[in-house]
Amino acid sequence: MQDNQTINKARALYYNLFANFFVPTSKIENYLELRKLATILKENPLDETSGNALQNILDKLDTSSNVKLLQEYDDIFHNPLSKKVRTTASYYDEGVESGKKRVEMIQFVAKTKLRRDENNYFEYEDSIGFIFSLMSSLCDEISKGNKEYENTVHCIFAQILNEFVDEFAKELFEHDKSDIYKELMIVLHAFVEFERFYLEVSKPPKKEKIKKKEECKIEEISEEEKERRARNKALKALGPKQSDNFPVEHISVGETDI
Repeated sequence: MQDNQTINKARALYYNLFANFFVPTSKIENYLELRKLATILKENPLDETSGNALQNILDKLDTSSNVKLLQEYDDIFHNPLSKKVRTTASYYDEGVESGKKRVEMIQFVAKTKLRRDENNYFEYEDSIGFIFSLMSSLCDEISKGNKEYENTVHCIFAQILNEFVDEFAKELFEHDKSDIYKELMIVLHAFVEFERFYLEVSKPPKKEKIKKKEECKIEEISEEEKERRARNKALKALGPKQSDNFPVEHISVGETDI
C-alpha cells in the first residue's frame, strides 16, 4: 500500500512537471515551481539518461527569469514563420484540432470533480498541457486513497495519451528551435515507458501518418487563430497577468515527499 502511495505521488510530480512546461504562464511562482520539480525528480530519476536530461534542463533554465523558456515555447508552438508542433490528441488522430479525442476527454473529465478553468485556460481538453495537468491531479487523488480515479487515469493514458505522445515527442524533439524542450522529451520518453509498464499498456503500433489538412495561406487565418493572436497581443500589452491559473487544480511540491 505504502509503495503504491509513493509511486502515485511520484507519478503526480512527473505529470505536474510536464504540465508546467505546456501550460505557459507569466507568473514567476509557477516557473520557480517548475525548477523545484525538476530538482526533486533529478535526485531519484527513472534512469541515468533522464537524470542527465533533468540536470541539463536545470542548467539551461535561468534561475530567476522565465523569459528564455517562454520565448522557446513561442518559437515552437506559435511562430508563423516556422513549423508549429501541434498539441492536441485530435490533431494526431484525425488531422483536426477539435475532434473525437476532445469529446472523449470531455467525457473523462465529467467523471471527476475537476473542471477546465474556462476563464483562464483557452486550450482544448485534449491538449497536451491539459491532459498532463489533469493526470497530475488525479494521480495525487489516488495517492490520497481515492481509488475511484484509478480506472479514469488508466483509460486517459491508454486511449488518449498513449496513442499520440510518441509522435508528439518526436516532432518536438526534432524541432529546430527545441533546446530545453529537447531535453524534456528525453524525460518524457522515460516516463511514458514507465507508465506503460506500470499501467500494463502496450506501445501502440505505428500507424500511417494522418494527412494533414491543406495549409492555409498566411493571409487565410482561422477565426480561432485570430482570437488567440488578439488575446496574446492584449496580454503582452498589459504585461504579466493578474491571474495565471492552471487548467485544473494542481499540486504544490512544497509538502510532497517521494
